[in-house]
Amino acid sequence: MDKQLYTIAVFTENHIGLLNKITIVFTRRKINIESLTVSESQIEGIHSFTIVVKSTKESVMKVVNQIDKLVEVIKAFYYDEDQLISQEVALYKMPISAISQGVNMGQFIRENNARILDMHTEFFVIEKTGTTEQTQELLEKLKPFGILEFVRSGRVIVTKPMKPLTQYMEEKHAAHVYVKP
Repeated sequence: MDKQLYTIAVFTENHIGLLNKITIVFTRRKINIESLTVSESQIEGIHSFTIVVKSTKESVMKVVNQIDKLVEVIKAFYYDEDQLISQEVALYKMPISAISQGVNMGQFIRENNARILDMHTEFFVIEKTGTTEQTQELLEKLKPFGILEFVRSGRVIVTKPMKPLTQYMEEKHAAHVYVKP
């Protein structure tokens, strides 16, 4: 099977040590995590892990099933690239001398749908939000100007096909039969 990018979304309770438990699942299966983002979800007390991996579908399915069995995990899902809307943030630290290299840097930045985030006497910082390909493309365009530092965030996503997490939680709650003492 060919390896491809998959995005895994994991919804959990907010517990200390849970990130370690989740990453161990990948380590044991020898799957490298390409990017990882953790944040609050739209539901109070529920956190969202967005994990990008390059692997086979079979391996990803096994990992998701194993993560789903962790006590603190509410639900884990995996997605192909076409099932997502995703973005990343990239920061490019540039020498101030890049401004005087014969290119209208302000126009160049606007044409690439980026913006100047901060300006100092020795450097300035450009911010770009977009896909991995878009932030990488700007990185390549900026290399001739002498990049001092570059960093890219993990992916943040919203999914196209999935029913809302709240609906899943309501169905799961309704499926439980409670016995009165």
